[in-house]
Amino acid sequence: MKTPANFFKPLAIGAPEPIRELPTALERTIHFLPPHIEKMRAKAGQTAAKVDVLLGNLEDAIPIEAKEAARTGFIEVAKAVDFGQTGLWTRVNALNSPWFLDDMTEIVGAVGNKLDVVMVPKVEGPWDIHFVDQLLALLEARHSIGKPILIHAILETAQGVKNVDEIAQASPRMHGMSLGPADLAASRGMKTTRVGGGHPFYGVLADPDENKAERDFYQQDLWHYTVARMVDACLSNGLRAFYGPFGDFEDGAACEAQFRNAFLQGCVGAWTLHPNQIEIAKRVFSPEAGEVLFAKRILEAMPDGSGAVMIDGKMQDDATWKQAKVIVDLARLVATKDPERAAAYGF
Repeated sequence: MKTPANFFKPLAIGAPEPIRELPTALERTIHFLPPHIEKMRAKAGQTAAKVDVLLGNLEDAIPIEAKEAARTGFIEVAKAVDFGQTGLWTRVNALNSPWFLDDMTEIVGAVGNKLDVVMVPKVEGPWDIHFVDQLLALLEARHSIGKPILIHAILETAQGVKNVDEIAQASPRMHGMSLGPADLAASRGMKTTRVGGGHPFYGVLADPDENKAERDFYQQDLWHYTVARMVDACLSNGLRAFYGPFGDFEDGAACEAQFRNAFLQGCVGAWTLHPNQIEIAKRVFSPEAGEVLFAKRILEAMPDGSGAVMIDGKMQDDATWKQAKVIVDLARLVATKDPERAAAYGF
């Protein structure tokens, strides 16, 4: 563990100064682009205009024989597209894979000055972040990268969840974390083949009722515990938490319910693997207009955040003022990229 005095010092001579606070960014939807597919690359500019983050995926879902083509395709997209306010990320292959080193060296060398975040799969502990941190510093120095490239960790092993706090504190490059439910389920020995979402057999029975022949069954959220741990680790360290993939593209209602659970728990966004999930994520991870307007009333009634007031028969105090500020700050950020919601919010 680096000492506090050295935590914010570059790890290589010539590397940019580490950041001390994450840059403000709207990240409701991290949209996965398979860059080995030419027709997807051709639409990348249009897709980037619709999403908050466009991520070139090099890992899972990319066939082994297409790994190099995906890397080359991502570099092509990164060079060709003007991303504007849209973030540019890539998910590299796992650290122990034969493709990781080339992913890092070729991408940073070619488009490091446009790349915002590297998403690292199957992070198990702070040692993984330290390794990527040092490598990025060396590559940034070699290629004269002007700003530090950030690291986003995927929690998809039991050990990674166990070490979630240490991972969050491992480097000033840490951007945030995402839940990786499919690999995590396998790592934990969970008995589900679903990618995210609930399971019909995971729930609780209501107490017996003599007036009912059958007891009511209530399905529970398989991922509540892990999302809560991830949110606490991220938010206590100034990072951002995200829900990962929802694999059933045809079940928009279940996708929206899972995303909303994550939003209410403190996540700022989710992965979108299919175009029909983009609007779901944008809708869920943007605060509702009525809630924003009410939160604005709280802030207006308590300009300095102290004391207590009554609004519509409900008491508001310094604690609810803080809650209202979270909502209004997010709404202001959404308004910068979403004119319709900006109007609904009154901005």
